[in-house]
Amino acid sequence: MSRESFWTADPADLLRVGEGFDLADVDPRSHPGFDGGKREAKTALAEGADILADLQEQLFAGSRMGGHKRRILLVLQAMDTAGKGGIVKHVMGSVDPQGVHLVAFKKPTEEELGHDFLWRISKETPGPGMIGVFDRSHYEDVLIGRVREFAPPEEIERRYDAINEFERGQVANRTTVIKVMLHISADEQKQRLQQRLERPDKHWKFNPGDIDERLLWPAYREAYQHVFDRTSKPDAPWFVVPADHKWYARLAVQHLLIDALEAMELSWPTADYDVAEQQARLAAS
Repeated sequence: MSRESFWTADPADLLRVGEGFDLADVDPRSHPGFDGGKREAKTALAEGADILADLQEQLFAGSRMGGHKRRILLVLQAMDTAGKGGIVKHVMGSVDPQGVHLVAFKKPTEEELGHDFLWRISKETPGPGMIGVFDRSHYEDVLIGRVREFAPPEEIERRYDAINEFERGQVANRTTVIKVMLHISADEQKQRLQQRLERPDKHWKFNPGDIDERLLWPAYREAYQHVFDRTSKPDAPWFVVPADHKWYARLAVQHLLIDALEAMELSWPTADYDVAEQQARLAAS
């Protein structure tokens, strides 16, 4: 397992979608691999932040001086209020922003609708040394597309295959693909939506359409299950992260990034100049 000291078991193994996975078996209030609570999680997140920042800087530096082509694509999917923004703020916020490429995909524009659904996605994939973060992604086209019947069943089926091919291409291009579904319960979502309505400083986060989507909860759960069945592959796996506890979801995603970076066996790039010579020049300047 990684350098983090607080896991009792590797959450990457516990959260990975494997053969026979059933979303209904996942308790959104659980916190696999972590025995503490919110207070302990705060300390743990700070510990992990230092580890993640160090590894991310090595990844970025290696692409700038060492010519390394490795990169990460983190895909975040969830029902509304599940905490995608919190992941971006509290996990990605601990690393050098120049090494992060964040994209929040919204409703497609007219131009985007004039192309295949992967057209706008392909333009935003991370470059060498970068961690790309998709706040929603190409999976919207087989989730809301299926639930809202924006596309016929045969087109949805085609899209599963297109996604698998697209992600195989990303892996072949030395991208580590990490796909996360933040799994929140309907009761917890209701509380979070209520909080947004009760607080004027949170009204901007509320959209009346969130309630419309909430009413389709069973259909979305079925759509996610189809996504896992069709697109969780050994080289581009899905991880279902219980998200009723925001602190756990942040810890878990942080670990998945650390785990991916450690697997790259990174090191600091060797200087392409004579260090001693430059030290002498500096001393004489």
